[in-house]
Amino acid sequence: MLELWELGGRGDCRFSTFSWRTRLALHHKGLTFEVHPVSVSDKAAVRFSGQGKVPILKHGDRIVADSWAIALYLEKEFPERPTLFDGPVGETLSHVFNLWADRELIPAFVPYLMRDVLDCVNEADGAHLRAQIEGALKKSLEELAAEREKALPAFRRKLQPARKALEQKKFLGGANPTYADYILFGVLQWSRVTSLVQVLEPGDVIADWFDRVLDLYDGVGRQEASRAERTKETAA
Repeated sequence: MLELWELGGRGDCRFSTFSWRTRLALHHKGLTFEVHPVSVSDKAAVRFSGQGKVPILKHGDRIVADSWAIALYLEKEFPERPTLFDGPVGETLSHVFNLWADRELIPAFVPYLMRDVLDCVNEADGAHLRAQIEGALKKSLEELAAEREKALPAFRRKLQPARKALEQKKFLGGANPTYADYILFGVLQWSRVTSLVQVLEPGDVIADWFDRVLDLYDGVGRQEASRAERTKETAA
């Protein structure tokens, strides 16, 4: 029995960039799992894991926290299933890509859209996120939002290595997706679910790739309504 704890917001939206990595890794392996949505500020719900963040995977009596640790666990425990890394070299390169996304892509992008996230979570979660980001960056979320037009081109430039690779290949993994695809997808899915900002320009090969990943595994990524879709439903 596999169980996944991930962030859940208003209207049951699932917006965690890290949880989306794990979700697609589980689908990649063809595994069945039960999902438990957790509020950002509800630390009691995840206390059983010995830490305070999601995603968390529970497999029988084993508990694994952190999306990268979960990917390694799935690869080790289910070797007969489709591989996430395509061998040790691929695992090492995926780890480098994981670190690049966490330390370069996310800081260059996420803070400037965090004001939009407040509209997708309850009041307690919003206060928690505001205190966390504003405490770290010493700016209000509104100030950061005002800077997004300058930040967005810089973020797009940071995607250039992935863009060049996708000019030649269907996925970052080549002909088929690997865990590296899910790492980048998680970042872009976060913005799709939480914000109306158009992160990728029309005609960008990354936008075409993103559409392909949205359609993987019976469209599990696309089944999660975007912020634009939820806004349209509310207006109607």
